[in-house]
Amino acid sequence: MKTKKAYINTIGCQMNVYDSWRMQRLLYDENYIHTSSPENADLVIVNTCAIREKAVQKVHSFLGRMKALKKKNPGLYVVVAGCVAQQEGARLIERFPEVNIVMGTHAVDQLPDLLRQMQRNGNPIVEIALTESILEKPVKTVAVPGDASVSGFVTIMRGCDNYCTYCVVPYVRGREVSREPGAIIAEIEAMVRSGVKEITLLGQNVNSYGVKEGMTSFPELLAMVNDIDGLLRIRFVTSHPKDLSDELIASFGTLPKLCNHIHLPIQSGANPVLKRMNRKYTREIYLEKIARLRSVSKDIAISTDLIVGFPGETDTDFNDTLDLMKTVKYDSLFAFEYSDRPEAPAARFSDKIASDVKYKRLQALLDLQKQITADNHAALIGCVFPVLIEGESKNQQKKPAVPGIVELSGRTSENRIVNFALPSDSLLDMDVLKGQIIHIRIEKAFLNSLRGVIVEDQTEFLKPERRHSHVA
Repeated sequence: MKTKKAYINTIGCQMNVYDSWRMQRLLYDENYIHTSSPENADLVIVNTCAIREKAVQKVHSFLGRMKALKKKNPGLYVVVAGCVAQQEGARLIERFPEVNIVMGTHAVDQLPDLLRQMQRNGNPIVEIALTESILEKPVKTVAVPGDASVSGFVTIMRGCDNYCTYCVVPYVRGREVSREPGAIIAEIEAMVRSGVKEITLLGQNVNSYGVKEGMTSFPELLAMVNDIDGLLRIRFVTSHPKDLSDELIASFGTLPKLCNHIHLPIQSGANPVLKRMNRKYTREIYLEKIARLRSVSKDIAISTDLIVGFPGETDTDFNDTLDLMKTVKYDSLFAFEYSDRPEAPAARFSDKIASDVKYKRLQALLDLQKQITADNHAALIGCVFPVLIEGESKNQQKKPAVPGIVELSGRTSENRIVNFALPSDSLLDMDVLKGQIIHIRIEKAFLNSLRGVIVEDQTEFLKPERRHSHVA
């Protein structure tokens, strides 16, 4: 069978990254190899996001460039996958005739069959049916050539039942459904055998994993993953505050492989806005859960999502958000201007906020977070962190190599990036260090990263009570 080349452009969240990972491996089993350039591809896939208008615009812009590629290569197949495919369906083919296949969020594992169908009859295909259960096609090849990532993603559930008024996820990914725990564990074990050391469990609301099905709870699943030999670290996203249970909070103190970090989206610090968003918790409830998390792990890193300019958001509401940020002192956050999304109820709300007001509020929020992050990072100078080494730093990849020095990068349990130099005459080797946890003393703090040096005597820092960090 002739080897073909596939190019995958992933736009959006970590769940899309995972879906692209599955597509790449399903295609590898069909004799497709990955290429980094759409110009060299026999198959181009754009895996799309519809959560914000800018993400949709990126998709349309990318598809607009496919016309020229099709002229150069008439045999090229173009596939649109993900949330925009689910949302727009056949309209994508009407607007972009170059598209051969539109496959929605539940059709990822149908990709090989859809390609064969396309090859047989040549007609455009639209597959956007939403299924009530997760139908998984076994992936024969977990490790593909050129992929040596230390970290990997595993989706444990899909869809959402929360229906926040600003969000299209329930409409494009369907209702909430959980994967069988056995399938999840088997997939992680296979990834660990291929060299993965850190797993991030994915779901729109991992806290409600297994509840509808009456099976394993999320804290129980975490305990099962924690027992997998060879796995060093566990992360998860996203965690809905209303479903953050005492059992899950306790897991941060009992599971040694569970990272000392939680992403807990608040969206707004104002109760009136939270109510209109249909978030089903208050500012006070949220802060109480933050306090409980810090009672279990006082140095736990907390990140969040925030939306500015939600319909009806007053200056007082926005100031409440800034005040909450000062109270929690987030390690990092993702912040966005509100934009209307098709099907989401908030698109029909009155009292829309002017664009210039949304922009100013976003800049004020980001400026405040920069100061909080700078202060948080400055307080870490002198601390020693266990760092999972991922490979060469971005600086090393971008700049000419310094003779005798290689700069490596990794992450702490708290999800902070740490860069450090490794002299060429060191007894340690980059290939040996990759995928290992090494203790680094922080010497410099920057806004987006930390810089440190390797601790000479590693044995001092291998005690169980020092699995996170401490001041040297």
